Amino acid sequence: MTPLIAMLLCFAAYTVAYKVYAKFLANHVFELSPDRETPAHTLRDDVDYMPTNRFVLFGHHYASITGLAPMLGPAIAV
Repeated sequence: MTPLIAMLLCFAAYTVAYKVYAKFLANHVFELSPDRETPAHTLRDDVDYMPTNRFVLFGHHYASITGLAPMLGPAIAV
C-alpha cells in the first residue's frame, strides 16, 4: 500500500468519525438546540453580557486564544 492510499484512508476514516462523534456530542451529551437562548440574552446587562454578531465573537475568541488580546485590543480602539 502506498503512503498516499494510507493517508487518504486515514483522512476518510477521520472525517467520518468526526462527523459521527460530533453529531453524538451535539445531540446526546450537550443537547444543543438552536432555540435555546445564550447567556448573552438571558443575563443581558449591557456590560458583561451583550448579544453580538457571531463573526465579531469569533474574532474576539480567536484573538484571546492566540494571545493577541493585549496588543490587538488597543490597536482596534485607536
